[in-house]
Amino acid sequence: MDFNDWYNDIVEEADLCDKRYPIKGMNVWKPYGWKVMKHIDSLIHREMERTDHDELAFPVLIPKTEFAKEAEHIKGFDAEVYWVTHGGTNELDVPMLLRPTSETAMYPMFSLWVRSHTDLPLKTYQIGTTFRYETKMTRAFIRVRQIHFFESHTAHVDYDDAQRQIEEDLEIKERFFNDLSLPCLLAKRPDWDKFAGAFFTIGIDALMPSGRTMQLGSIHHYKDNFAIPYDITYENEDGEHPYVHQTTYGMSERVLGAVVGVHSDDRGIKLPPSIAPYQVVIVPIIKRDGPDVEGYCEKLRDELIDAGLRVKYDGRDLRPGNKYYHWELRGVPLRLEIGPREMEEATVDLAIRDLPKGEGKKKLQVEGLADAIRGELDAYAARLKERAEEALAAGIHEFDRARDAEPEGIVKLGWCTNEACGTAMEEFLDMTMLGVWLDPDGTPREEKQCSECGAAGNAVLFAKTY
Repeated sequence: MDFNDWYNDIVEEADLCDKRYPIKGMNVWKPYGWKVMKHIDSLIHREMERTDHDELAFPVLIPKTEFAKEAEHIKGFDAEVYWVTHGGTNELDVPMLLRPTSETAMYPMFSLWVRSHTDLPLKTYQIGTTFRYETKMTRAFIRVRQIHFFESHTAHVDYDDAQRQIEEDLEIKERFFNDLSLPCLLAKRPDWDKFAGAFFTIGIDALMPSGRTMQLGSIHHYKDNFAIPYDITYENEDGEHPYVHQTTYGMSERVLGAVVGVHSDDRGIKLPPSIAPYQVVIVPIIKRDGPDVEGYCEKLRDELIDAGLRVKYDGRDLRPGNKYYHWELRGVPLRLEIGPREMEEATVDLAIRDLPKGEGKKKLQVEGLADAIRGELDAYAARLKERAEEALAAGIHEFDRARDAEPEGIVKLGWCTNEACGTAMEEFLDMTMLGVWLDPDGTPREEKQCSECGAAGNAVLFAKTY
């Protein structure tokens, strides 16, 4: 089956969302999908707390007067915003917009909050909703009009301190995506594709099974490009009032779309243990006139929950096979099957979601079961990551010249940073330049002679994108 068709079906079959809401691109989160997204959010909260970012929440409406302060910002978003022009039947004196991103909402307040060098660095974040008037074909979690969005915004005394924040953001990215068993590419976007108003932008991209890449997030260094129009200054120790330097780091619900796409097979999705609403499902195998398997399973569930695991006991009046299908489709990592024999032997039959049916079964002892399950979950997450890394590596194809390249998957070429060379390669390949390929620490991954003019350069990546 075509990946895009499969994806459109699976997000509903796996109970993640319902696309039938009567506004295009605004989907309903189903309870199971929302639980997955909340676990993703919890990983973000953990990283933000660990790095001393303070959570806040800004209004969703932005007055046009603030939006208009940054001309470059309008150039990037003016055609994509939803405008609010009336309050009831009264026309508003100042039109408002539903935030497409939050710079123009936050930075007027930053100019009030930052007064002295002692107020810096200011490190904030929020998880909320943004809106884009998306005119292309929408696809759940990938291209929507109402977006579940994380964004951190920081302010610093100078460029170097802001750059240290970029380095911390890259470390956060590594830990976060490692927990999702999801390998990603880092690429410094070319100037013509960076975020409007940014000094530079680093994109975070995943390779989907369709061969297209999808941007999951981005990290921006703004220098003082936003501080100047919003007058965000501080008094330094010499009594001077320089402008702050700023950064942002954003990710959207596309992260969930990538998890669904990358970790999947013909039986459904496979959720990493870190975000699975249920890491283990217990299915009783009941025999007529047999022992109380149900009570035994419920007691075992409670013990595993007390041990810190997320466990679901499926006591529905359905055949075991129906339950197996239900939870495999939804990507639960482990399944425990327990009948009279297992009760007598003090064992459980374990089925592992990511392994073929003939290989993914084993017996575990009830004694020490919680520790054994944790070990199985770690091994499962490691296998997910290993397979995804192999698929990513196989999807990158290196060439010396654009004219020799087969434009499929990810194409690696060399680039000298000259815009004419870069756009010429984009046009020839009919692909988007993701940018200079970076190592996890943000440095260029490798030197490579420009594939267009032959000058010294770095390896860059091209792909068709979502």
